[in-house]
Amino acid sequence: MRVSVLVVDDEALIRAGFRALLDSDPELTVVGEAANGAQAVQLVRTLRPDVMLVDIRMPVMDGLEATRRITRSEPVPPTRVLVVTTFDRDEYVFEALRAGASGFVLKDTPPEHLIEAIKVVATGEALLTPTLTRRLITEFVRNTVPPQRPVPAALASLTQREREVLVQVAAGRSNAELAQRLHISRATAKTHVSNLLSKLDARDRVQLVVLAYESGIVNPGSGAGGVGPDLGHG
Repeated sequence: MRVSVLVVDDEALIRAGFRALLDSDPELTVVGEAANGAQAVQLVRTLRPDVMLVDIRMPVMDGLEATRRITRSEPVPPTRVLVVTTFDRDEYVFEALRAGASGFVLKDTPPEHLIEAIKVVATGEALLTPTLTRRLITEFVRNTVPPQRPVPAALASLTQREREVLVQVAAGRSNAELAQRLHISRATAKTHVSNLLSKLDARDRVQLVVLAYESGIVNPGSGAGGVGPDLGHG
């Protein structure tokens, strides 16, 4: 089945470019466009796209608030949010992830990588541009204010192994890298991550990263044991 995509950007030329690119892939289809976050929220309610590709800075309602409203409305099935950003000028990337975005890509991402990112997010996985994972953690997490939401009591119920897995996920490691570091099979690693998502009521791996730092399980200064190349989907 095709992945349906809603394109949200305040520049018509950029929206047209995204539409042309995405419609060229037989597995994707653009079902609508929005010029601001308010329009995006309304279109998500009516069109129920699989993925919303959204810019952060827009008039009327920015991508951050739109993401927050969409992810909290819990449509079935949920619309996944993929933020498109310049990063260097966007201090709101981490807030977008906290708001519920499943990841972000740069505006200068190669076309084939953008298409792959949309497909990854559509499956329910999380994705961050590999080269930016370290910067996201060191620059944004370290400077965030104390937790804005209660830390789940479920954290106390985690086993020692689950806490180790959470630390590795927060370091940006994929299931394959996680398995190698903890000397377990890839299937076991995937099971541990699934258990963490369930126990902590997290939407995806991005939320696990946010929770790990907000709860203090991982100290930004420690580097979480070293930051891997990707908040992987493998």
